[in-house]
Amino acid sequence: MPRNDHEKWQMDLEEYIRQGEPEQSEKSNAWKTAIGLQDVDGLKTSEYLLETAKEHIEGRIDIKTAQNRIQSYYEQRQSRTEIEESTKEADIVSARIAGLLGERTFQFSPAEWKTIHKRLFKDIFPHAGEYRTYNITKSEWVLNGETVLYASAESIRDTLDYDFGLEKQFSYEGLSAVDAVKHIAKFTSGIWQIHPFCEGNTRSTAVFIIKYLKTFGFSVNNEIFAENSWYFRNSLVRANYNDLGKGISATRIYLERFFENLLMGYQNELKNRFIHVDYREQSAIQSAIRDGSKCNNCTLEELAILKELLKNPSITQKELAGIIGKSERTIKTRTVEMQEKELIRRENGKRNGRWEVLVTI
Repeated sequence: MPRNDHEKWQMDLEEYIRQGEPEQSEKSNAWKTAIGLQDVDGLKTSEYLLETAKEHIEGRIDIKTAQNRIQSYYEQRQSRTEIEESTKEADIVSARIAGLLGERTFQFSPAEWKTIHKRLFKDIFPHAGEYRTYNITKSEWVLNGETVLYASAESIRDTLDYDFGLEKQFSYEGLSAVDAVKHIAKFTSGIWQIHPFCEGNTRSTAVFIIKYLKTFGFSVNNEIFAENSWYFRNSLVRANYNDLGKGISATRIYLERFFENLLMGYQNELKNRFIHVDYREQSAIQSAIRDGSKCNNCTLEELAILKELLKNPSITQKELAGIIGKSERTIKTRTVEMQEKELIRRENGKRNGRWEVLVTI
């Protein structure tokens, strides 16, 4: 898809987000993310995929019908070219990602990651959902053609079990959002570096992490993935590359900025050229665009509540509990604490009152 067409699909789907019902906005966000993630492997989707996505967003077909339609479209085509094959992969995988992001199911485990990979790439890659049995290297633009050192094939299972085990034991309770972002970036870069699959690691990582973050009660801003998927991949590369002889050290700062935008509403400038190993403009490397009254010390739970209050200042604590995934008692306790911390204020009493958010996020 040419660059102007690439921008066109973003504009087309953005209309549903701005003007559509909540369900349409959610579907459109999922499709934007699904299509945008194909950029990590230089793939572009077709116009046919976009038209199918629109029908699904508008409720004229369900996601299964959309997926089957895309599959049938390519099964019926007689001629094949290399370009058509890459577009086929992008279209089929996009439809599958949109379906996965719309599901309300998730289990935090390596097995879930394997299942996601299998569901995304079945009949696309010969070993979909299977761990690689050989060692790999990959030439990276951001590293001037050098490669990250990935986990050996023999260590994949043990390393995954170790990283997932540590994450399961980690508690985000009471952790500031800033520190939580740093930890999420560390976990994400760690499991990506294992690179357990032959192909499709970054796309399956992104889907897994989006679904994992939603378990915290966040309405994850999938648009950040949709528009910055190549930045996401390059930041993962830089988080796992060292060449001390050339003064290059692994750094998660770029990945942290990505997650700050994703989860905290920051507006860090996400430019791929900043990540390149030859880029030396320190002011750009060190700068981050933030508003002065950001809630830097908010917990993840508090941030999730703040986001919902901004969406609907009249929301009840019972409704809030249902959205966040906490008990109503917990929400009542948190909102009292947040009023004491002057993060929020209640106006006009309990029955007909509204919430006012006193900080920006």
